[in-house]
This record gives sequence, structure tokens and C-alpha cells, in this order.
Amino acid sequence: MISVLAQERLLGTALGSTFAAMVVFEQRRSIYRSISESQSQFSPQPQFFQIGPIIEKRSHLDFAHLWNKAVDQTLGPIIESLSSRGW
Repeated sequence: MISVLAQERLLGTALGSTFAAMVVFEQRRSIYRSISESQSQFSPQPQFFQIGPIIEKRSHLDFAHLWNKAVDQTLGPIIESLSSRGW
């Protein structure tokens, strides 16, 4: 039989993994949407044709910058809260 402490750790791991996956999914969606919106200003093509070429044209540094900015905006308040508590 699994101890209560092990069950709590397993539950915490599962919930943490689920939360992280949701954050990553939402941030990716936000990044793709912002890229698509910026490209739609320059091109009259439908959005579903733009995503592939946009990603290919963008450098890895631009994508990394957008990703870091999105993560900072999402997790910034959580990190500040934990830092203020001494974690």
C-alpha cells in the first residue's frame, strides 16, 4: 500500500505536469497567433497557409525571444510571489 506522503507527491507531480503542459500549450498558441497576425498585415493570404512559411522564415532567435517573453508574462507574477515568500 502506498503511503499518504507518496500519494501526495504523486498527486503534486501529476498536477504540476498538467499545469506545465497547459501553460506550454497556451503560450505556443499565443506565439503562433501573434506571428500569424503580424504576417497578415503584410500578406492577404488566409491564415492557415501562413503558419508553415512564417515559422521557416523566422530565425530561431526571434522565436526564442517570443517564447521567453510569453513565459515571462505568464509566470512572472507567480515567480514574484514565491520570491517574496523566500522560496
